[in-house]
Amino acid sequence: MKDNKFQREALQVKEAQAKIIKYANPLESEDVSLDECCGRYLAEKVIAPHPFPAFNRSSMDGYAIIAGDTRNCVNGQVVWLEIVDNIPCGAVPAVDITPGTAARIMTGAQVPVGADAVVMLEVTERREEEGKTYVGIRKKLEANSNITPQGFELSQGDLVLPTGRLISAGDIAVLAAFGLHTVKVYRRPKVAIFATGTELLEVHEPLEPGKIRNSNSPMLEALVKETGGVSVMLGAIVDDLELARSKVQMALETYDFVITTGGVSVGDYDIMGDLVREQSGNMLFNKVTMRPGSVTTAAVRGGKLLLALSGNPGACFVGFQLFARPVISLMQSASKPFLPEWSATLGTDYKRVNNFTRFVRARLEIKDGSLFAYPALIDESSVTVTIKDSDCLIVVPPEEKGLSAGDKVTVIKLPG
Repeated sequence: MKDNKFQREALQVKEAQAKIIKYANPLESEDVSLDECCGRYLAEKVIAPHPFPAFNRSSMDGYAIIAGDTRNCVNGQVVWLEIVDNIPCGAVPAVDITPGTAARIMTGAQVPVGADAVVMLEVTERREEEGKTYVGIRKKLEANSNITPQGFELSQGDLVLPTGRLISAGDIAVLAAFGLHTVKVYRRPKVAIFATGTELLEVHEPLEPGKIRNSNSPMLEALVKETGGVSVMLGAIVDDLELARSKVQMALETYDFVITTGGVSVGDYDIMGDLVREQSGNMLFNKVTMRPGSVTTAAVRGGKLLLALSGNPGACFVGFQLFARPVISLMQSASKPFLPEWSATLGTDYKRVNNFTRFVRARLEIKDGSLFAYPALIDESSVTVTIKDSDCLIVVPPEEKGLSAGDKVTVIKLPG
């Protein structure tokens, strides 16, 4: 598909994504402390340096015994075993267990050599006799009862965490359990953000006739942080091609990735579109068969990616999710750079028709065990407020001439 005015070839979303992620190369790795690695991506796989747990561990408070000593515990018969040791958590057993003996043991403590079962405290009794202490057991036990064996969770040499994994609280627990107090992760990409438009005011400035506040840049800043990048805010610039050119060049030389918002449509003052077309050989695409955000543009300068998003808030938001998010994720070698796609049932009619694939802001709801998606009542490209109420995007292919409640749809699940 060609736009004769600018000789723009419109790419399908998947084609445009494939073009841009070719340049999303992983950054170098760095070592960070365990308390700083949450939300980062692993730069090397983690292999278990020892079995986990590292020893046979009691799973309850009670007595470590030999299961065979309880074979006569039938019809109320009590077996008495001599208590020869007391093992709190963190202690090393002092005595091996032999037939006829037992050791008092706490939950999580190391099971002594010779013992193959732990009897729970609540089903035992004690007595003193001739200076010795005995435990009485009424219940027959099988071998390995109430013992978590060495290596039950992981054996030495097992893969614990793969490269490219996003580190979460559970991962940190495992890393800490293996004593890994420093973790090798990929560096966070530094992402420069600026907006174009003479009409833009800073957030703190009072409204003026014909002006609007720059809401896209703070939104992009939050989205970059959410994706694991480091946001570098370069403010807003007026519609001046020379100023935009110098600012873009500086950003490309300084930062890992540059995102702009505004100035990519077909108006007289859409300077980002003009700037990218100056060196069309480095342009990846400047039109995508999507609504909102068909004017989304991407280029490469000196090996660095420049992504120019629409100035319309809805289009800017969708463009980030489809193109910027996978780039920032892949720069950290994320194993799953794209947002997940789910199947849902449409909760209300959606009758809007378009020649391009439409990504409709929507909210998800579970009813009677099924997932429903409800389109935003106002889904215009220029609308801001429905972004906050959306947790997914409904994908409406161009061949659909309207959808009805109850139809099955594909949704892209947004983070959070």
